Amino acid sequence: MFLQFVWDCILGYESILRSPFFPVVFSISVYLFFCLPFVILDLLSSRVPLIRSYKIQPKSTVTWDMIKSCLGLSLYNHLVYIFPVTVLHWYWRPIALPEQAPGALTLTWGLLACLLLFDFQYFIWHLLHHRVPWLYRTFHKVHHTNTATSALTTEYSGAWETLSLGFFAAINPFIFRCHPLTEMAFNVLNIWLSVEDHCGYDLPWATHNLVPWGLYGGAPHHDFHHLKFKSNYAPYFTHWDRLFGTLHNHDD
Repeated sequence: MFLQFVWDCILGYESILRSPFFPVVFSISVYLFFCLPFVILDLLSSRVPLIRSYKIQPKSTVTWDMIKSCLGLSLYNHLVYIFPVTVLHWYWRPIALPEQAPGALTLTWGLLACLLLFDFQYFIWHLLHHRVPWLYRTFHKVHHTNTATSALTTEYSGAWETLSLGFFAAINPFIFRCHPLTEMAFNVLNIWLSVEDHCGYDLPWATHNLVPWGLYGGAPHHDFHHLKFKSNYAPYFTHWDRLFGTLHNHDD
């Protein structure tokens, strides 16, 4: 009932949803909205000891130059690379908007399936781009410019990395034949988890502190990857790194 109400409200903006501009505007808006609280924390952390105490690397600082650089590259990638691709997708495969919303169970399973598949795809892509020197130098090195993570470093990457990961995120709902509402929810969740992974803070309410048994790596897991480069290749969950022997943390 609630999902149908939400979907009916969204359908009220059908003309916007069908616009070729919507995917890019939606993506960058959600991304910046999720980054903003962490950027504020970064700017306050040098003056507020309590905030700094939650930083994974307390000696790291985020400068205005870093903020401008990260924002500039992210906006550039969205305008120059992602927008033309979304226009082509809009032209070749017009969006279908059914009147019926998905059931809660269907939406949940779709979200989980998309997330787990993305986690696997990213792990393989990431592992290859570290183990093959040419791939690392040519495509992935730019993302490792900063050895300490911060929210805006989430999308600090080159064109190939931006398009590759964007392709995985876009194709997975299609593979599982997800409802547009499930696809939208997956994109929002994926952006949030990516930003949280790069935020640079170990907050008590963060996802990795809520998911039990060490199944989810979160910000400490990914920050260690940026610090040491040779471990923790999965973006979210820890099972692939456990299986491949690449799981490590700051205490190792």
